[in-house]
Amino acid sequence: MVLIERRPEYRAAGVAYHRAGNHWHHVFNIQAGRMSMFREDVDDFVDWANTEADRTGWPPRWSGVTFTESGPAPRRLYADYLRTRLADAAREASDGVELLETDGEAVDIAVGDGRVDVAVERRSPPRSGAEPGPSTIEADHVVLATGLEERELPFAAGVADHPCFVRHPYSEQGMKRILGLRPDAEVAIIGTLLSAYDSASLLLRHGHTGKIHMISRSGLTLRTYPADHRHHVLDLPAPRLSADGYEGCDELVRLLRDEWERARDLVARRHPGVAPAVVSERIAKSWEPHLPEVLARIPSADLRALLDRYGSLLATLRVSAVPAITELVDAAMAEGGQVVLTTGAVGGITATESGTLRVAVSGPAPGRTVEADLVISNFGRETDYGRVGSALWRNLLRGGLAARHRRTGRGVEVDGDGFLLGPAGARTGPITVVGCPREGDEITRYGRMGAFTFNLAAIKNHSVGVAATVLRHLESRYDEPTETASKAMNHGGDDAVRAAFARAVRLDVRRMAARRRRDREDLAARLANGLDVLRDAVTAGGEAPVPDGALRSVVNAAAAARLNDLSVTPRDLRSLLELDRPPESG
Repeated sequence: MVLIERRPEYRAAGVAYHRAGNHWHHVFNIQAGRMSMFREDVDDFVDWANTEADRTGWPPRWSGVTFTESGPAPRRLYADYLRTRLADAAREASDGVELLETDGEAVDIAVGDGRVDVAVERRSPPRSGAEPGPSTIEADHVVLATGLEERELPFAAGVADHPCFVRHPYSEQGMKRILGLRPDAEVAIIGTLLSAYDSASLLLRHGHTGKIHMISRSGLTLRTYPADHRHHVLDLPAPRLSADGYEGCDELVRLLRDEWERARDLVARRHPGVAPAVVSERIAKSWEPHLPEVLARIPSADLRALLDRYGSLLATLRVSAVPAITELVDAAMAEGGQVVLTTGAVGGITATESGTLRVAVSGPAPGRTVEADLVISNFGRETDYGRVGSALWRNLLRGGLAARHRRTGRGVEVDGDGFLLGPAGARTGPITVVGCPREGDEITRYGRMGAFTFNLAAIKNHSVGVAATVLRHLESRYDEPTETASKAMNHGGDDAVRAAFARAVRLDVRRMAARRRRDREDLAARLANGLDVLRDAVTAGGEAPVPDGALRSVVNAAAAARLNDLSVTPRDLRSLLELDRPPESG
């Protein structure tokens, strides 16, 4: 397994978690108990932070903390956590498996005869004495987990290199410029959601006394989770929309607003214990299974317009933030406070003769300007992969191995297993995708809106599904499920077949969730026995023998679906999968 990272400082961290760009004041926007990398083990991150993390050098605010499920935790810890768990996995890997981590940028992919050639521009010598430069890695399967793509900022084109403009607040240089600002300086922050709150709270905690302007087109701000918040899933009715089909954007929005109010009233009556701050999150989550049918009615052009218009609102409805992020900024934002909220679009940023920057804002109120000693703009996520700067994605699109997401214009086309699709809608090779590039598919296939389309929860779901898919194809030797095997998966056949199939799926769930090699090998042996029993049960009913690979494929697909059951919380999932019970014998 070769893990390629184009930004060495982002290895195991990314922009959101790497140490150089994340101060100790930057905390997860959700509770620490929702940060486990294992969906089936919700307590793993908190347990690691309390019992395994090396606290050498931690500041007093965190050095003695006992982390809790509902409490905050610094984001910069996450890279250490991920490194530890990756090292654990490598140590417990099967014989013959080797993990190679290399610095470089994958710039192109070629597919032929079931193999994939990945062109890599090396950032460091691959071996002692070798020169950096392009090289090719030949693979049986490629997973694209390329993360966020940066958007160009036309309004700041003339000041991109100005010393008073911070384009990357989550970089070491950006952090130094923010923290090195004189205390009474005037600051303008482009944005009013999580990145903006990070920058504002960092300044406030650092003793800043000057005005801080937070500017965005929506003017929306973060809502705050209750201190004891725990994730939960409510079963609410689907939104009732017109039975006559689609009647235009305005009518759809009106109907959805009416249904939203109906859902709020229903939550208040049936679930009075739900805190008001999280009612919208509960409704948005409960509607997800029903939204694909709703979205299918909407013409693509209208769907894109609606997503652009309401994207920020959807993000704030779907996810809130912990008090450690919001309380200080919200208090400073009170009427007449130090933080000033300005609603409007940034038309341009220009330099003044005095060395400051002037931000032109237009919006519902008369146009105005904000003159600032420092302007901070977050990285700005590019969702249109036809415009991304990545050489890899440009070449994949140009070469027909990838296609922009047709319906939403966000991300690229993938199928239900995460395989990359070409312009004709067919798989273009053994290439699967994790994370942000799947945003459009997440919206239309699963109804997941707002920040949830690219946050940690979605990445975990993708990772489980893609890992299981790769495992399934390797173990089945790419055998496709036969009709007989598919009937078993769909609970066809007699009671003996159904019972044998259910047992095999339970064993495969445990095998994929097992972290220690000896446990995994024991479960693999039990699974092999379980597959023999299933095969015998199928053939006893008069069916033709089922190839081993096809049977494994169908069982593993069902096991992966159980591990990715999003209708329940991760804590409930662990209970439903019976992972805390001893494995069945035999």
